[in-house]
Amino acid sequence: MLPFDDSRRLTGANLFFACTGAVLEVVGVPVDERLLEGWRERVGRARAHLRWSEAGLVARVHKGGASLALAAPFDLLFLATEINEWALGATLLEREPERWSGLAAAMHAAALADAAEPESVLPAVLEEPAAMARFARLAGREIRPQQRALVAAAAARALPHLLDERELTLGAGGGGRSYPLEALPDPAAVPWGELHDIPTALVTGSNGKTTTVRLLAACARAHGWRAGLNCTDGVYVDGEALVSGDYSGPAGTRRVMREPRTDVAILETARGGILRRGIAVSHAHLAVVTNVSTDHFGEYGIHDLSALADAKLAVAGVVKRGGLLVLGADDELLRSKASELVRRFGACPPLGWFALDADLPALIAYRALGAPTCGVRAGRLVLDYRGAEHDLGPIAAMPLAIGGIAAYNVANLAAAALGAVALGIPPVAIATACARFGAEFKDNPGRMMRFESGGVQLLMDYAHNPESLRGFLAVAERLRGRGRLAVLLGHAGNRRDADLEEVSRVVASFRPELVVVKEIATHLRGRAPGEVPRLIHAALLGAGLPESAITMRDSELEAARCALEWARPGDVVGLLVHSPAGRTAVLQMLGSRHAGSAGGAA
Repeated sequence: MLPFDDSRRLTGANLFFACTGAVLEVVGVPVDERLLEGWRERVGRARAHLRWSEAGLVARVHKGGASLALAAPFDLLFLATEINEWALGATLLEREPERWSGLAAAMHAAALADAAEPESVLPAVLEEPAAMARFARLAGREIRPQQRALVAAAAARALPHLLDERELTLGAGGGGRSYPLEALPDPAAVPWGELHDIPTALVTGSNGKTTTVRLLAACARAHGWRAGLNCTDGVYVDGEALVSGDYSGPAGTRRVMREPRTDVAILETARGGILRRGIAVSHAHLAVVTNVSTDHFGEYGIHDLSALADAKLAVAGVVKRGGLLVLGADDELLRSKASELVRRFGACPPLGWFALDADLPALIAYRALGAPTCGVRAGRLVLDYRGAEHDLGPIAAMPLAIGGIAAYNVANLAAAALGAVALGIPPVAIATACARFGAEFKDNPGRMMRFESGGVQLLMDYAHNPESLRGFLAVAERLRGRGRLAVLLGHAGNRRDADLEEVSRVVASFRPELVVVKEIATHLRGRAPGEVPRLIHAALLGAGLPESAITMRDSELEAARCALEWARPGDVVGLLVHSPAGRTAVLQMLGSRHAGSAGGAA
């Protein structure tokens, strides 16, 4: 049995440091300071042998084991994973030679099983002299001097670069040029004068990412720019869908940055991509962290809110000097973590802050220090930037805010406004976008889409964690008046039982008259069919809902049909739909029965 369950490359800024490297997820062995010291010393000797200048070395011990990360040159990342595995394995062998005598053979067998060309795999060794010789051979195979020369030349010209297994891109958008890795030019042959950067924004957080990305793109369009964006629904340029699906990770980022029509890049940057591979872009002009709330615990060594905040704040590592990192001041954890960024990255980008209340004491203090802020004052969205105050209009008139009752969307508006001005979009264009965005379904599909059918109000949203559910159901509660409330509830199978119980408690706390528990067949993710609905059903009962208020359906479409057949005039139905196919099917079923407007919760 291997003492780790994942050994992977980090191809960009990440949870551990603001450069490339590798991380090893240690499981099944006691992690103490003696083990970590042995690992550190061996990594140091391997780096010295290979003459690496990269110094980042981080051990994050958590309740599931430990994450061991080392910084490494961008063209030697496979070698970095080998060094990481050897440093741990050799330390374990020294401590318990009998237990780990077969570890080298097990590591070699695992490498053969994963290799596309098994005959090229060098046998794993744990004895240090043989390991060092092996590393030198592997370095000779992997190192790419031509790539290094081109990336260095781009950096000298303050140009971004993108690198994957097939292409190297220098510049971005209409100012980018891509080259196949097998046919890279000499730096002198690159038409550097034709290459340029484009305004680039990263948006992450637990809730509000997709809505904030779409808002920023709307602000860019109001300014006359062609916005490229990636999100959980796909990749879009100037409103045109290039590809559909969840593209909130590195693949979506690269697609946007390589699209020649892109004048400004708005990149949804989800937690999973950051932890799995790191951030795909080499630098950005803006990063937004909307908030941090309970979600996805138990994956990649993230078991609490503090670690989750650290993962999302990895975006700070790529913000350019003179750029802006925008954070939610209503989130106490983000405020406290901001003070750690200098220690973590060696420097901290300028900070901007948004909040629901423009006169929140923390916002007043940040403004006094010269930081840009955005929030609501006397019912109006107010932006303070570079010593000037800009009135962006009444919140009640902004469709996304639903008359001001959708607090989470007010926060999204404030975050997007602050981010947009940092990208160079004038306040008048931002105000125009805020006054319009959300009036049409196409503005923010799948996020707080509002319909009316036969006197029944229908709200379709993606809310999927406790915080987003509370925000969504608070709006439904305000809208229903004396009517009844029905809610669709389901979840992805990769969530812990405790997570399913928590979302069930949140829904139950609003005392809906009907909860339709649904199966999401495309999101089983390791669970048996019917397992997630059964757990949610039991959790709803445990939270005090009567059996008579709960029913089960086998699909999102059937769940929506059940709730609509139950509803009568005056009721509100919360259509929480999570799969793209389910959303399409439900919208087709509604057909011409609706008339309404849209908004957004996640």
